[in-house]
Amino acid sequence: MTSFSNSSDSSIRDSFGSKLGIIAAAAGSAVGLGNIWRFPYVVGENGGGAFLLIYIGFVLLIGVPVMLAEFTIGRKAQLNAFGAFRKLAPKSLWFLIGVMGIIAAFTILSFYSTVSGWTLQYLLEASKTGFVGSTNESLQTDFNSFMANGWLPVFWQLLFMGLTAFVVYSGVKNGIEKYTKFLMPLLLIIIIVLGINSLLLPGGAKGLEFLFKPDFSKITMSVVLEALGQAFFSLSIGMGVLITYGSYIQKSDNLSNTAISVSLTDTLIAILAGVAIFPAVFAFNVNPGEGPGLVFITLPLVFEQMTGGYFFAILFFLLLAIAALTSTISVLEVVVAYLVEEKKMTRLKATIISASSISLVGVICTLSLGPLKNELILFGMSFFDLMDYVSANILLPFGGFLIVVFAGWVLGRNQLHNEISNNGVLKASLFNFFLFVVKYLAPIAIALVFINQLNLFDAL
Repeated sequence: MTSFSNSSDSSIRDSFGSKLGIIAAAAGSAVGLGNIWRFPYVVGENGGGAFLLIYIGFVLLIGVPVMLAEFTIGRKAQLNAFGAFRKLAPKSLWFLIGVMGIIAAFTILSFYSTVSGWTLQYLLEASKTGFVGSTNESLQTDFNSFMANGWLPVFWQLLFMGLTAFVVYSGVKNGIEKYTKFLMPLLLIIIIVLGINSLLLPGGAKGLEFLFKPDFSKITMSVVLEALGQAFFSLSIGMGVLITYGSYIQKSDNLSNTAISVSLTDTLIAILAGVAIFPAVFAFNVNPGEGPGLVFITLPLVFEQMTGGYFFAILFFLLLAIAALTSTISVLEVVVAYLVEEKKMTRLKATIISASSISLVGVICTLSLGPLKNELILFGMSFFDLMDYVSANILLPFGGFLIVVFAGWVLGRNQLHNEISNNGVLKASLFNFFLFVVKYLAPIAIALVFINQLNLFDAL
């Protein structure tokens, strides 16, 4: 296929060249920093193996069908998130879903690039010293000093955005697919090596117990909704990424198998991250409940005490950087594809404009956690936290809700079946179940997540 990297003609479109490329790119979008540190901790604190079973059930029951619906919309339209709805439902307001997706992608990348930049700073620190001689107090002080510096985090953020922009500018096949086909297997190898090392540590079994031992006494309705929300957000649903990537999937590919493969890959990596992190955390008797501090303060302390810690510290922060990069690539592509296809820009111009404007807002996010943390307070939150809250609690669940309503009730049975079955070539034996989920179950489930994220249940 001819790349559209040097053309403004939206009828000439790039596409993924292989099934591995599709899975690597889409799974790379889903696998992010949250998979590495947040998911394992959420599992451990909410019933361990019991929560994990509920989560996997929601991934298969809700996540896969919703992902398949987004892939279907994208491939049927062969357009970006905005153009897809405009084409499939002309002379209607459904195109606003695409607008929300683009706004969500812009907002998410603005603050996500901040944390992504931190991974490069810590990769450099790990390469220099391996955190030898560090203490919990010194690591906390170093992290606070790094944040307060302001311009050093901004430098790393802009560098990360530059790497992201380079890959996206290179196109779908020669950029996104090429690099994610290398980065995702590398990520998997690193996480397996780290996991084996953790399992060999004395006392590491407590970490596996924390992660996998079922504790059904902790399972409440709130925990069930947490598992549902984690399944929903972990798969990049509702932000336009899957619709955009779906538009690059060739008509001969099996969309159902792709959705299942991506969902299971994302879940597997999240579980492996827990195996890599928590046996090490428990082996050295440190608190597993540190959130972001677990990555940037607690784990460096673990590496400092670990045999071969210098090597494993480098591997871990390389893992974080790769996970962040595969996500930022997919999010930036949502905005770039819109500018190329709707505004008829060249891919170079679209990449420069989108990356630059997102970086500008991202710099404000970064500074709001450092030098401007007392000046940039909106609705009681830092600008960084506000961007995070709006995207995670409003744009994504609302966008996801509208997407499944559109797929189930506007596209309808015949159009969905034709696209998923490749016009009757594939059997699509579970299609009736898929349609039931998309029309009825998924909208209810996403509405519950939306209400829970806004803490509206507490007000009842």
